[in-house]
Amino acid sequence: MHTLICGSIAFDTIMVFHDRFKNHILPEQIHILNVAFLVPDMRREFGGCAGNIAYALDQLGGKPLVMATVGQDFGPYESRFDKLGLDRTHVKQIDGAFTAQAFITTDLDDNQITAFHPGAMNHSHENHVGDAKDVSLGILSPDGRQGMLDHAREFREAGIPFVFDPGQGLPMFDGPELERFIDLATYVTANDYEARMLEERTGKPIETLAQGVEAFIVTRGGNGSTIFTKGRRLEIPSVTPEAIVDPTGCGDAYRGGLLYGLRHGIDWELTGRLASLIGSLKIAQRGAQNYAFTADEIDTRFSDAFGTRFR
Repeated sequence: MHTLICGSIAFDTIMVFHDRFKNHILPEQIHILNVAFLVPDMRREFGGCAGNIAYALDQLGGKPLVMATVGQDFGPYESRFDKLGLDRTHVKQIDGAFTAQAFITTDLDDNQITAFHPGAMNHSHENHVGDAKDVSLGILSPDGRQGMLDHAREFREAGIPFVFDPGQGLPMFDGPELERFIDLATYVTANDYEARMLEERTGKPIETLAQGVEAFIVTRGGNGSTIFTKGRRLEIPSVTPEAIVDPTGCGDAYRGGLLYGLRHGIDWELTGRLASLIGSLKIAQRGAQNYAFTADEIDTRFSDAFGTRFR
């Protein structure tokens, strides 16, 4: 059986400005802002939440099935899917559109200026959960607004348990819409900032929202994560990485571990620790999909970090 991953496929273009934005942006002139930054370092990475989550789950030996919309420039990413052996059945190409693109400029203080073009992602509602076969679990990650609304309802109608992962898509929805997502979902995951935004928009604390799902997972970066489930609050420690190189995609890597644990019926304590470990492996590499590991390496690293085995 497959895990259906609904969300974005994107190219990330990352540029480095060898100075600090604050030295070139005059606060008193912000109303007529017109600046240009020389960025001698640039790289293009494969990204998008669906692509990143699928990559992590595939590394663990899961069976991800990606549902996404892409543009006429999908070719290089298509080749990557094929090289990795990822199923493209429900990756739909939209004529006359570009694949979603993030253009990120980072300065020496790790401040970022990002421009995001959704492109083909805005057509995500043209895919339907019911078209995917042999699916026992799903995740709804950031995507086009209408697609997210439709896919949440379709997961419920199909009787497929799913994780609601609003991520960067959260600002598109108001309080009642977010509560509806949570009502339909089986699990919810968000980082600490997103969790606070959920509280603000719904007017309800996380502990209350968690009562409507089997588990509500809040990630806190280097401070670990918290899992609210059945009236319990489980504190999951972080794993010290070999290096802190690039946080891009760490949350998606965590979600890959989360899905693996859910799919295989692993208890929440071990599932949270596995997810934390995958996130720590990702942060030691640049880009969202440039880390790699074997099953034996995961077993060893997990045992080293937590003094036990997860399978």
